[in-house]
Amino acid sequence: MSEIEHYFSIHNRSWDCLGELTTEEKRVRIDLATCYRLAAKMNWDDGIYTHISAAIPNQPDVYLINQFGLRFDEVTPLNLVKVNILGIVLMGAGPANVSGFAIHGAVHAARKDAMCVFHLHNESSIAVSAQAKGLLPLSQHAMRFYQDLAYHPYQGLALSADEQNELIGNLGAKKALLLKNHGSLVCGTSVQQAFYLMHTLDKACSIQLKVRDPMNDAIYPDEHICNKTYQQLCLDGDAEGQIEWPAFERWLLNS
Repeated sequence: MSEIEHYFSIHNRSWDCLGELTTEEKRVRIDLATCYRLAAKMNWDDGIYTHISAAIPNQPDVYLINQFGLRFDEVTPLNLVKVNILGIVLMGAGPANVSGFAIHGAVHAARKDAMCVFHLHNESSIAVSAQAKGLLPLSQHAMRFYQDLAYHPYQGLALSADEQNELIGNLGAKKALLLKNHGSLVCGTSVQQAFYLMHTLDKACSIQLKVRDPMNDAIYPDEHICNKTYQQLCLDGDAEGQIEWPAFERWLLNS
């Protein structure tokens, strides 16, 4: 048993309560629950709202999401709910948030590369999403998203089928999206990459908010440098976030 599995074993019954699980599903459950706990430590949670979901390898159109009503720091590998892209609970004790289905189900259905979808109401991202120019290339962190960030206009609490299609269209093939006046969304090819990208996006937004007048009182690298830096920061491809993950696990274990 790994250290992170032991950490969760304190809070869990035996895995047997879920019946027979594939090795891949067990791994995803551990990684996703770890991600929730790390997000709680980052103060990214919003009470019982917002979600992080993860697809399960070799189980098409199925993903794991938090049980609605739990805080992020209460999520464990065993209380994650398995649902399909229509929002039907396949395993676990519901309920699951309808808004979670609307966003996460739509992204998982449209983006097969999006093995993990992170949607937060983190304050820094909401604040930057409410600024007319959005995220600006004021830091190296922001340059990671120089060609990889989309925007979606605010249209109320519930996403209709039409708005789901619009959101997917706005996201396109990009890894990150700011929902105007609402929050952030990140797609990763793994839980590890999604966490790394959200951490980077949150920090980029926080840095921008510390600049007193970002439009008139800031230094901007030229476009060539921004593009060059973006390409350099993307060199790891799907391995992005993997080398950092064990350090974040240790941070969680030592808390």
